[in-house]
Amino acid sequence: MSQHETPLFTGLREHANKNPLQFHIPGHKKGQGMDEEFKNFIGPNALSIDLINITPLDDLHHPKGMIKQAQELAAQAFGADHTFFSVQGTSGAIMTMIMSVVSPGDKILVPRNVHKSIMTAIVFSGATPIFIHPEIDPELGISHGITPDSVEKALNQHPDAKAVLVINPTYFGFAADLKGIVNVAHRFNVPVLVDEAHGVLIHFHDHMPLSAMQAGADMAATSVHKLGGSLTGSSILNVKEGLVSPERIQTILSMMTTTSTSYILLASLDAARRRLATEGYTLIEKTIRLASQTREKINEIPNLYCVGEEKLGTSATFDYDPTKLLISVKDLGITGYEVETWLRKNYNIEVELSDLYNILCLITTADHEKDTMILVEALTKLSKEKSSSKTEEIKSLPVHVPDIPVLALSPRDAFYANTESVPFEESAGRIIAEFVMVYPPGIPIFIPGEIITNENLAYIKENLEAGLPVQGPEDANLNYLKVIQEQVAIR
Repeated sequence: MSQHETPLFTGLREHANKNPLQFHIPGHKKGQGMDEEFKNFIGPNALSIDLINITPLDDLHHPKGMIKQAQELAAQAFGADHTFFSVQGTSGAIMTMIMSVVSPGDKILVPRNVHKSIMTAIVFSGATPIFIHPEIDPELGISHGITPDSVEKALNQHPDAKAVLVINPTYFGFAADLKGIVNVAHRFNVPVLVDEAHGVLIHFHDHMPLSAMQAGADMAATSVHKLGGSLTGSSILNVKEGLVSPERIQTILSMMTTTSTSYILLASLDAARRRLATEGYTLIEKTIRLASQTREKINEIPNLYCVGEEKLGTSATFDYDPTKLLISVKDLGITGYEVETWLRKNYNIEVELSDLYNILCLITTADHEKDTMILVEALTKLSKEKSSSKTEEIKSLPVHVPDIPVLALSPRDAFYANTESVPFEESAGRIIAEFVMVYPPGIPIFIPGEIITNENLAYIKENLEAGLPVQGPEDANLNYLKVIQEQVAIR
């Protein structure tokens, strides 16, 4: 097969063109049984391929035909031995990746700045996380990557660890020395799992960080939908044979996946792979150039700083994805969330995320100079507005990141323990039994099993007061937190 082919997308269209009489789900049957307004908005083409795993269309749970061919083409494109399609997003692929290599009680090395899906998989699997502290950037208030030295130190202390998990690149675009980490882990005969949610483009251009497969990692969960042009919720899991079992991965993936798989999502993966494999380099070259030009223009705006290659030079900031525009706004004297809100209100611009000190804007293969110029115009106006509205010199917001809490109990034991709800203000010193995070990006402030500290409670309040979306607790208002029930001594 050629990378110009789309066996799954083509097969679906050919089946739809035959216009078979359907006595199977979905019940709308090409839109005929659907709300008229919604049907007209979606259109007949999309509804004609909203199908189910009938024999002519193969089955994601046991692929033998067009899905198998599409996955094989994806494996060739990404340099993998096997590629598995996911309609449960990258979260589903990450959970599959972890649960295919660890069992209850097994140790897995993970950075503390992981996405909530990783900790969810650890809770489900019963594994014990051994946290490696990522490097903290005191200027930006963000976490970077972990280093080969820190991985080697952790493996020497925990030689029985079953896997090492790495984020490559981080949400903010920075990549650690992944090849160095892989070399260290493989000396210990330990597989490397990569959260590559924000790295689908890096395999297709040599001015990007090394991809997981290029670096020799064993598995990588990659969001094609985030930056690669497929539909939301469609991702892939790339695998190299040797230290992991493809058969085990297929079994776990099937357990984690709905039996009513979306063929629209699957077809979009097939088509996105074709575009990346055949046009990717040219498209990404143009995207990098546009992002670099935009970065230069933003850095000419007073009190704004768009991060670039000057941040590189350590094992934790070994490389970066230049299409991510991480813009520090703290010198405007306002939070990233305030900037996000201002851009939405005044220019109808939506950013990827904001935090206390930054905003993140993604430049993709879909963008053009006219789009980025509007962003530059908006940020220029914001800077002038904030400067002119202040009678005294703008005071930069001080950057601080709280210490990582101590893990006192395994996340699974804490999550399933007997619990009680206590007032937020009185919870310090207790062991938390639920997640608390700001989403996006979904990096937990607390995970089940950690000891609550006043410093981190203050950090949560600071995010709430800034308007940022703190999520996770059962009490959505965060008046109460679920903690491990304390045992009262019998007198």
